Amino acid sequence: MRGSLEGRTALVTGGGGFVGSHIVDALVPETDVVVLDSFVRGDRERVPDGVRVVEADVRDEDAVAAAVDGVDVVFHQAAIVSVAQSVEDPTTSHAVNVDGTLAVLEAARRADARVVFASSAAIYGEPESVPVDERHPKEPASPYGLEKLAGDHYCRLYADLYDLSTVALRYFNVYGPRQAGGDYAGAITAFAEQARAGGPLRVDGDGEQTRDFVDVADVVQANLLAATTDATGEAFNVGTGEATTIRRVAEIVRDTVAPDVEVVHGDPRSGDIRESVADVGKARDRLGYEPTVPLTEGLADLLG
Repeated sequence: MRGSLEGRTALVTGGGGFVGSHIVDALVPETDVVVLDSFVRGDRERVPDGVRVVEADVRDEDAVAAAVDGVDVVFHQAAIVSVAQSVEDPTTSHAVNVDGTLAVLEAARRADARVVFASSAAIYGEPESVPVDERHPKEPASPYGLEKLAGDHYCRLYADLYDLSTVALRYFNVYGPRQAGGDYAGAITAFAEQARAGGPLRVDGDGEQTRDFVDVADVVQANLLAATTDATGEAFNVGTGEATTIRRVAEIVRDTVAPDVEVVHGDPRSGDIRESVADVGKARDRLGYEPTVPLTEGLADLLG
């Protein structure tokens, strides 16, 4: 059970984005909220009335410092989240994902504000075995994964070196309303777009790759728990502990959106991880986290 943030002030970086905007919505009823977002990828219309907005890039140290001043907790969601984009332009991806995270941590250190950091399962790379727990070797296979690993490490370094309260949350495959479409969409969003366009739904390879799909509502739950936990200076997986094949996801989307379209298979994607599923035992034991939204239910709500 999470503690209350009532009467406190929270900053959400990337608060106009996918996960960030859902965190903002959860905070607004009882918390004074500040959003920092450049709105290059995020949507300003997602920010509720009454929320103070700092329209700036997370790499802007002065803007970040001004946004953090006076807040109690920072939910650091701002990032370039596309693996493909990080491969195409690693310099920009690094600047946003690493330098931006350092700007947040430095500002939080001066303001004595807790930081809840959006890390990623991409830090693990190809798992040696599944489910993956937090002690699993970290061998990221992309600039994005390496950048998230750097931020993840920086959070614990700042906890140890500066006594800053930090928590890193390693998201697995998050899905839900407001997830971006287009070239860098997640599998669920891409399948839904293909189905609505009349198909076919294209699955890379044989479709037996497994992923741990976690509803954004459960990711928000983990963030709120991390904001008040005593287990700081730690990192936690955020998933469901359930593996689902990509083929099965395509079939669920097809059956929900357009039952008559085909599911077809293409060439395997280069560098694709074969298996990925979270061990969420640590988050369950230390944070009180409990995934609540089964994939079939979450997809029905999303696509219905």
